[in-house]
Amino acid sequence: MSLLAHLCRRIRMEGPLSVATFMMEALGHPRYGYYMTADRFGAAGDFVTAPEISQMFGELIGLWCADYWERLGRPDPLLLVELGPGRGTLMADALRAVSQVLPDFVAAVRIHLVETSPLLCLRQAAALAPYMKLVRCAPAWHDRLADVPEAQPLLVIANEFFDALPVRQFQRGERGWSERLIDLDPETEALRFVLGQPGGPSTLIIPPRLRQGAIAIGTVIDISPTGQSIALELGRRLVASTGAALIIDYGHAALVPTDTLQAVRRHAPVPVLSEPGETDITAHVDFAALAASAAEAGAIVHGPVAQGTFLRSLGIEHRAATLCRDATKAQAADIDAALHRLTANDAMGDLFKVMALIGPGQPVPVGF
Repeated sequence: MSLLAHLCRRIRMEGPLSVATFMMEALGHPRYGYYMTADRFGAAGDFVTAPEISQMFGELIGLWCADYWERLGRPDPLLLVELGPGRGTLMADALRAVSQVLPDFVAAVRIHLVETSPLLCLRQAAALAPYMKLVRCAPAWHDRLADVPEAQPLLVIANEFFDALPVRQFQRGERGWSERLIDLDPETEALRFVLGQPGGPSTLIIPPRLRQGAIAIGTVIDISPTGQSIALELGRRLVASTGAALIIDYGHAALVPTDTLQAVRRHAPVPVLSEPGETDITAHVDFAALAASAAEAGAIVHGPVAQGTFLRSLGIEHRAATLCRDATKAQAADIDAALHRLTANDAMGDLFKVMALIGPGQPVPVGF
């Protein structure tokens, strides 16, 4: 059975699926899910994340963590948590860079990786293997943030994690808001979008400012209850103990989180419903909603700021120049191209945002 056949069977038995349920199945089904069946990263895959573009990204994030560890008074032990670590490239680059300038930080950390794909867990273990002699404990893997130990100082990295969390979609109509659902076309048996009943129970998760506001007819919005729940959990933990969370993703801080659901295969956009299980399905991150959830738990929010601005404040241009000094002409060209891609407004520099969450009374982190 394919994932499409599984989804069709489920719709026939249960009725139309929410967009969130469709995303969870398409990305995380234990047998057919997109992240469960293959390594999707890199030029040979479907998309490239910042750590895969250049070592500079992971190096600077690692140094940001080490700097904040010092600002917190060098707690030992410190939980270093990454949500959705991909291939482990970011964490490996971070450990390598920091071990050269502040080995005490690497010795103090206890690495915890939140990952649901067994395949990616193996890739992460291989990427981190060269650095295990530098740390006191082997990394621990968890399916959920809730499984990470509590009551200890922590630093959390979430790079392109929230964009892959499931969203529910709602559309404004003449009679109010309706949830956007996924059903079967009765003639073709193909997946299609339909609308639920106006004012159904699920519409209660729409914020009052949108549910009662003057929103144009036909507007579709994305809401990620899962993302907001994780932001609330991060805020709660940061209030209960010292630390920070660094969230890096593409998204917006707009008041109206309009339809951004998208699918990609082989680095090109494809229809969202076309090949479930074979395409990367994401939505732009609603940073305002994440900030509100974290603040509700008592955390202090800094940002979001543009990724380009953030990386330049950490010294990425100086790091690129240093790397270029010992590089061949071709290598230097690659470094310059990576710098542009990570920081330029016409690339990732403006679309991607960076937000920090910290506990009350803690120092402001660098870059904000």
